[in-house]
Amino acid sequence: MTGSSQPAMDKAATLAWLRRISGDIATVTIKRLEDTLPWYADMPPARRSAVGLVAQAGITSFIQWYDDPNSTPWIAADIFAAAPRELLRSVSLQQTLQLIRVTVAVTEERVAGKGEHLREAILLYSRDVAFAAADVYARAAEARGLWDARLEALVVDSILTGEADEELPSRIAALGWHGHGEVSVIVGTTPPQFDVDQVRRAARKMAVDVLIGVQGSRLVLVIGRARVPGKENETDDLPFDEIAARLEPSFGPGYVVLGPPVAALVDAGQSARAALAGFAVARAWRGAPRPVEADDLLPERALAGDVLAKQTLIERIFRPLQAHSPDLVTTLWSYLDNGRSLEATARELFVHPNTVRYRLKRVSEVIGWDATGPREALILQTALILGSIGSTEPGRRRAPARRR
Repeated sequence: MTGSSQPAMDKAATLAWLRRISGDIATVTIKRLEDTLPWYADMPPARRSAVGLVAQAGITSFIQWYDDPNSTPWIAADIFAAAPRELLRSVSLQQTLQLIRVTVAVTEERVAGKGEHLREAILLYSRDVAFAAADVYARAAEARGLWDARLEALVVDSILTGEADEELPSRIAALGWHGHGEVSVIVGTTPPQFDVDQVRRAARKMAVDVLIGVQGSRLVLVIGRARVPGKENETDDLPFDEIAARLEPSFGPGYVVLGPPVAALVDAGQSARAALAGFAVARAWRGAPRPVEADDLLPERALAGDVLAKQTLIERIFRPLQAHSPDLVTTLWSYLDNGRSLEATARELFVHPNTVRYRLKRVSEVIGWDATGPREALILQTALILGSIGSTEPGRRRAPARRR
């Protein structure tokens, strides 16, 4: 017998021996998994069986790989074909690597004393299997990421169009939405180099969940406060205008409009409609801040024909004042018509200027807007005009001003 044929015979004998003990190695591996990995023992029987199939396939694949490492480079990746697809969602990459570690350790113990070349083969093979596992999970994560992006775009589009259907809550749950309570929508321009991860990191720092929609040059963010254990009070106290101010650098140049908060994510279409309407007319307000609330653009939105803005102005300003006291409506009309002059208003109404001051203060307490400010005076005057157009009550006619 020549020296060149001895290694071949030794390898053939080793292969035959490995095939005989493969069943024993699989049995010992399953027992070791139960003893050392708590997550494996807590699995349902069906999933434990699937994990056992993966371990058995790994041992069988090693024997084939040891027979010819060069001609079968696909064997390592083919191990995971024995597992059902749902196993990838229930077993993490870390747990898979623990499974590989236990299987390799058991195999090394079983073949100890059979030569250094066999031990080196096991180490090389375990490296290939680890890389194959990482590749499987990376491809699964990439596919899930693409699916999540499409699903997120679909949800944001449904919110913007107001076409909420019965499937919207399930789609929101599939995205892993952790927001609770009120939700608001921010609309702005998309920056030239938009970094989605940066927006999500900024949101996580504020304990805020966010849905992102990029529609050409328009960027839409749906934001809601997320539940963080031990920080409920801090996140609940963070107002939406502060959240929008911190997310404002993520938008491109131009106006950024914050829609009013709504009760839940399924109602976000109302906030989106207000934000979109405000974004369309924001240029009409020269001094508009960034970000600007959609309700601060109510006059511009009403002039542009926004029905929601008209309804908001009437229901939040005109009707509460009219229901509280007709004197407040009359005083506010006179004050605005007289160029916000207390003395001129007092002369027209035949009251003392202090009475006018008191009534204006009551106006601010009832509706939350101060008529003494120029911007809020425009909002209030627009509300009075719209409310009077729809009112059936006759108003007091004033004498026409004499032209000079």
